[in-house]
Amino acid sequence: MVFAKTSKAASRLSEQVRNKEFHKKYLAIVDGKMEQERGVYTDYLLKNEKTNTSKIVPKDTKNSKLAELEYEVIKYNEEINLSVVKVDLHTGRHHQIRVQFASRNHALSGDQKYGTRGRGKQLALFACYLSFIHPTTKERLEFEIEPSHIGSWKILD
Repeated sequence: MVFAKTSKAASRLSEQVRNKEFHKKYLAIVDGKMEQERGVYTDYLLKNEKTNTSKIVPKDTKNSKLAELEYEVIKYNEEINLSVVKVDLHTGRHHQIRVQFASRNHALSGDQKYGTRGRGKQLALFACYLSFIHPTTKERLEFEIEPSHIGSWKILD
């Protein structure tokens, strides 16, 4: 998460998001074995404000927004039938990762809203990388962390 100290800095950071200069990557634990080791999901999502959910809809649906991400399988655990995937988010839509994986029968572990009820109480989604240009110095800043020390992520060991 990034916080701006001034309104001018906030404006510059928002502009980077709009111009796709703000990069985020995630690790997720998903149900099942992925059919491909890497891939791209491109869909159109429509948010339902009343239920606080999103769903995949046809491209020409009114108010739908393009949602695109790339994924790469890091590990598959056959014993518990879960995959760890690295997700490179190209767009930042409402519940995008959760909706796009669940729609392909690979719901995130612990996702009570879109899929796997009863596989833990915590959503298995971890922001592991963030990159943006500092609003004042113009220096590219990169932050990366791996969650292998977190108990519920033992699948990574």
